[in-house]
Amino acid sequence: MGLMSGPYVIRGSVCLPEAELMWRFSRSSGPGGQHVNTSDSQVELRFDLAGTEALPPVWKERALERLASRLVGGVVSVRASEHRSQWRNREMAATRLAALLAEATAPPPRPRRATKIPRGINERRLREKKQRSQTKRGRSGEGWG
Repeated sequence: MGLMSGPYVIRGSVCLPEAELMWRFSRSSGPGGQHVNTSDSQVELRFDLAGTEALPPVWKERALERLASRLVGGVVSVRASEHRSQWRNREMAATRLAALLAEATAPPPRPRRATKIPRGINERRLREKKQRSQTKRGRSGEGWG
C-alpha cells in the first residue's frame, strides 16, 4: 500500500491540489499503547482556500462564503487522530477536507417554485373538513338529553 491513495476528488474533475496541502503532525492524545506517546500520529491538514488556484473561481467564492466561520486567514484546517497509524489519519484528514470542500462548493439548491393547487382538490379538502367537523360535533352527545 502506498502512502497516499491517489488524488482526492472533490467533485467532477476537480481534486485536492496535493502541492497546496500543508501537513502538520503532532502527538496524538487518542488510543494506543506506549508507542503512541512517541509517534506523531495526529494529523492536521491545512489548505489555503483564499490563495488557491485549483478551484474554479465560482466554487472558491462559494466556499469562502460558506466556510467563513471555520477559516483562519483564508486557511481551512481539518484534524484527524482516531487511528494509531499516521498515514491512516492522513487519509482521514484528506478525505474530510475533500468532503468539506465538496459540500462548500456545491451549487445552491434551486429555489422552490410555488405551484397552484387545482380548485377541485381544494374544494374537496374543504368539503371533507366540514364533514369531519360535523361527525365530531355529533359525538359530543349534546342535545341527547
